[in-house]
Amino acid sequence: MKPLVDLFTNYYLMSAVCAWLLAQIIKVFTGFFKDQNFSLKTLFFGTGGMPSSHTAAVCALCTACAVSDGFGSPLFAISGVLSMVVMIDATGVRLETGKQSRALNLIVEELFSSDPENFNVKFKELIGHTPLQVVCGMLTGILTALLLTLIPAFGVVIA
Repeated sequence: MKPLVDLFTNYYLMSAVCAWLLAQIIKVFTGFFKDQNFSLKTLFFGTGGMPSSHTAAVCALCTACAVSDGFGSPLFAISGVLSMVVMIDATGVRLETGKQSRALNLIVEELFSSDPENFNVKFKELIGHTPLQVVCGMLTGILTALLLTLIPAFGVVIA
């Protein structure tokens, strides 16, 4: 029983998990307002969109490390670098991949428009994030980790 309690009272882990889940829940509603389409599939499997859940998770982890261990700790340094890599990747490589997928889908649709049964591949277009989506993910993560300090079960002592 103790390992289970330890797992669910791990401030670092729960900060990241709660931030990711919160971002995914927000994403369902922002997707509804943008596309007028409500999708629970987005909650568990959605990528791209507002806010970035990957960014929220790593920024919550980084904030938890800063709160618990201080800005001079090795954990903060590691999680800070991880956060930067994730945010740069989300707005760089993944965003460009989404743009390329959109272009490929148009080309494939044009090439096989006369015989769509022979080629029914559709590449996923919503993969990366805009800078605004990443900033919103960052704020979601930071706020989530800070709010979790208010829950006594985590026993967070601010460094």
